[in-house]
Amino acid sequence: MLAVLFVSACSPPPPLRDANLLQDDSLITDRPCSAPCWNGITPGETEWNDALTILEDSTQLENVQTAADEESSAVAAEFQGVGGIACCQMVSSGGEIVDAVFLRLSPDLTVEELLDAKGEPAYAIADIFTEDQAIVNLIYPELNTVIYAFVAGAEAELTETSEIIGVLYVNSSDMQAIIDTSNLHAWDGYATYATYSRENEEFEVTPSVTLTPTPQ
Repeated sequence: MLAVLFVSACSPPPPLRDANLLQDDSLITDRPCSAPCWNGITPGETEWNDALTILEDSTQLENVQTAADEESSAVAAEFQGVGGIACCQMVSSGGEIVDAVFLRLSPDLTVEELLDAKGEPAYAIADIFTEDQAIVNLIYPELNTVIYAFVAGAEAELTETSEIIGVLYVNSSDMQAIIDTSNLHAWDGYATYATYSRENEEFEVTPSVTLTPTPQ
């Protein structure tokens, strides 16, 4: 549910920073609504059909494609910014209410701008993506939001100018599940990748619930 959303089957992995991804500053501006609402869609509240209409009617988005899971009621929609590349997903596990919206963003916003607008996250956890690309997940439980910041590999640092490259808006139960099932570091300000890495086992939060794999 965290940085794993960036993992791709492509070889080699795609660059995490790409100006062709979605250009969207609503995380900072709160327009037209504030997190966890995005573009009028709030996970856990907005009906799927209403949210799909918002995507399809938007003049800023295109190539909205939907898919249904043949073995469940789950549905998903993929979309992108006009003139951009595939970047974004909206999902519903039951097909009636939106559960999550995931956006890969053009690297136009910085962590400093994020903290100025939203304050400090409660938790952070970092994952390596490639040798020179890593992600620090910044977790805001009160906003039901996870924000992805870029750092240039395991030897790099999270700084004021680190770029925001993605955001995940979820419903409240899924946010609680993230907290209950994850190893997390408490936010300790700007720091090295190693400070927030999963390999640094000095976690302030450890799993209180173990997920049971769903039979295939």
